[in-house]
Amino acid sequence: MSRRHILGLIATATLVVSALPAAAQTVVVGGKNFTEQQIMSEMTAQLLRAKGFTVDKRAGLGSAPLRQAQESGQVDVYWEYTGTSLITYNKVSDKLDPAATYAKVKELDAAKGLVWLNPSKANNTYAIAMRKADAAAKGIKSLSDLAAKMKGGEAIKFASNAEFYARPDGLAPLQKTYDFEFGRENVVRMDTGLVYQALRDKQVEAGLVFATDGRVPAFDFVILADDKGFFPSYALTPVVRKETLDKNPKLADALNALSSKLDDAVMARLNATVDVDKKTIEDVAKEFLVAQGLV
Repeated sequence: MSRRHILGLIATATLVVSALPAAAQTVVVGGKNFTEQQIMSEMTAQLLRAKGFTVDKRAGLGSAPLRQAQESGQVDVYWEYTGTSLITYNKVSDKLDPAATYAKVKELDAAKGLVWLNPSKANNTYAIAMRKADAAAKGIKSLSDLAAKMKGGEAIKFASNAEFYARPDGLAPLQKTYDFEFGRENVVRMDTGLVYQALRDKQVEAGLVFATDGRVPAFDFVILADDKGFFPSYALTPVVRKETLDKNPKLADALNALSSKLDDAVMARLNATVDVDKKTIEDVAKEFLVAQGLV
């Protein structure tokens, strides 16, 4: 075969490759290693495939390795929490409200080539929960109500994981903010998962939970309003590498549409459907996307 013939074949192949649609580029979707994140990575993968993207899903990663993978270009998109980026990745210790938290991480991460799209209304922050019937009977709707009861002499046993009990932005400053104390004898430290069981089984009257955990609605708990804004905002938000978004601008519309459908109640229900009802993550993701008219 002549050199001219070979060069002609190479030129033809180059033209064919360049004619392929941009959507044929593989978008790598990441996710962390707990239920909510597994649901979000699966929903994102199904949604993007329905929009014509080729998707490589890499779920079940640790938080720090996933973030590193995105910064290094190995992961294109995943759902992150505003508070995690602010505190863990950007080392900002200032107390910021939800809007300021989002604005700050959007600014700081832009310098690292990451774009924060529209935040959802799902805020997976720490929260204090009680059994709904007990809270209603005691007239407790907020942390200020809880503090007033405690200062009035009522003893309320509280379950907490060891990390929150000891950390400098945990139980001690919470009590200082609301001007009350459970008392050492009324604080029971245990693994996070056991807190939900202890509260359900009436071993304690209040417990530290995550706001979007599926066991909150499943066990008929109520989250007490953080009326003084102690807990940081952890708004669930799609984050995309700028390079990827520049090549695939339609990613933003698809992900923002999904983000707009999410809030605390929705995520708690989805999480419960997997953790309590034992439905598969794939089925839960598909049913939600279809029900919301996203696919």
